[in-house]
Amino acid sequence: MIRTKQRKKLESILKRFPRVKLLVVGDIMMDRSIFGKVSRISPEAPVPVIIAEAEDFNLGGAANVAHNIRSLGGAVSLCGIVGDDENGRKMYRRIAEGGIQTQGIFFEQGRQTTVKTRIIAHHPHYHKLVRVDRETTDHPRASTFRNLSKFLTEKMEDFDGVVFSDYGKGLLTRKLIQTIISRARQSRKLIMVDPKVKNFFFFKGATVITPNTNEASEASRIPVTDQVSVEKIGRSLLKRLKCNALVITQGEKGMTIFEPHQKPYPVPTVAKEVYDVTGAGDTVIGTMALALGTGLHVSVKDAASLANYAAGIVVGKVGTAIVSNQELLKVIREKR
Repeated sequence: MIRTKQRKKLESILKRFPRVKLLVVGDIMMDRSIFGKVSRISPEAPVPVIIAEAEDFNLGGAANVAHNIRSLGGAVSLCGIVGDDENGRKMYRRIAEGGIQTQGIFFEQGRQTTVKTRIIAHHPHYHKLVRVDRETTDHPRASTFRNLSKFLTEKMEDFDGVVFSDYGKGLLTRKLIQTIISRARQSRKLIMVDPKVKNFFFFKGATVITPNTNEASEASRIPVTDQVSVEKIGRSLLKRLKCNALVITQGEKGMTIFEPHQKPYPVPTVAKEVYDVTGAGDTVIGTMALALGTGLHVSVKDAASLANYAAGIVVGKVGTAIVSNQELLKVIREKR
């Protein structure tokens, strides 16, 4: 149920997305999918034999965040590294074709572009059988780091905000994170973070941080047993991170918002059917960043509400998916 006044407010925010310009910094990955059907069980081992019927790849990680922002109508530049290999060049071309600015993407020799390959059977229903990862998780070389830092220093003023997409693949060092946050805070820019546990507390002072339940639990060292424990985790992390808001995403349970001096605010999921949660967190942070970047004095609750509707769309799709401005507007208008 969405009231007319709230629906009009969300529509107004959404219509201003094209005025927002964001910088996404993080781990660029290829999400490769092989679709097929199970023909039999292998005589070599008790595993299914897949007859491959189709193969494709999508933008993953930070590239998927940028792709969602662009699809929702925002202007976006992506900053990160890829290997100087075939997959890296494929990714670069696909990113550029998607209307995402690529000046901040650097090729590094000897580095393997991160590729996640998912084998998906689709008879009788879609079913993810296995995932194979190829990656290099070393930190960037000194020369690459200098190029990244130079780009970020020169271009920060051009954006309304910066989005960190941390997948733990080596790009985001403590020094790089703290340099970007310091510069962004000086310029009063929006700072959004989708963190990994390893770097969790390096993001202290960001505007909004959006961990999932497992990440928040591990970072706080508080086990998740129920909603009460989630709220305990949220209050603890909010205090330690000194951010404006902490949003814990909870999959099919929705999300919970934590802000200083306010009670935890639960946002139940709106997804009708959940086929695949791959990349849903990318959609959430991209949508929230656009909403908060509009300059309309948008509340975190309003931004999270829009992100919740967007996530509800992408989890109904198979594989790494994006949501368009038109799809999101349609869902908002249909809610009664």
